[in-house]
Amino acid sequence: MSRATLAVGYDELAALKLLALDGARRGEVKVSCGDLAGRLDASTQTASRRLQALEEAGYVERDVVSDGQWVTLTDAGERVLQREYEDYRRVFETTADLELRGSVTAGMGEGRHYISLPGYKRQFEERLGYEPFPGTLNVELAERSRRERSAMESFDGVDIDEWEDDERTYGSATCYPAVLEADGDAYDPVHVIVPDRTHHDETKVELIAADKLRDELDLSDGDEVSVHVSQ
Repeated sequence: MSRATLAVGYDELAALKLLALDGARRGEVKVSCGDLAGRLDASTQTASRRLQALEEAGYVERDVVSDGQWVTLTDAGERVLQREYEDYRRVFETTADLELRGSVTAGMGEGRHYISLPGYKRQFEERLGYEPFPGTLNVELAERSRRERSAMESFDGVDIDEWEDDERTYGSATCYPAVLEADGDAYDPVHVIVPDRTHHDETKVELIAADKLRDELDLSDGDEVSVHVSQ
């Protein structure tokens, strides 16, 4: 990551938003540092530095003239604002479906053991309506889906209670109903299973289903998939 990119923070993004509102996303707009400073509640020098930081980061292009400067948003600048928009959309809009994208990856083999334990197996059959294949499909999430994954926690999941045998206590989990899509084919239902513990890997999701998903959708490590989690 470049030094210039590191210098772009919330203050610079506020300036970028104002430029876009003025029309810089559609083409060149005339900008006065004094006017921009007033709208940002900052000094003229600070406004100038923010424009410079945006230019160095590649978010805007500038042509400085005697009485101001002409500014245009670049594709990179538009993408930054689009990411901000997606974050606010998740805050203010209720969605009935969450799409998580990623690629199939090998697991540690623990899923096969835990899915087959009687205390879990009984609850899966009663609450999910099927006996899961003994194993999970692991999906490494794309960067954007890693950020969006937390929205799943606001959905209504299926509770799997903790239980114990003579040796130990096994933790609870939540299963979220979903549809798995790969290369134009789909499998329904699957469930995203999330152990109810404090720390879990936000970069991956684990899926369970009645059948071996690798065989049903002809999946190999590295294949891209979409997981559609519904309310």
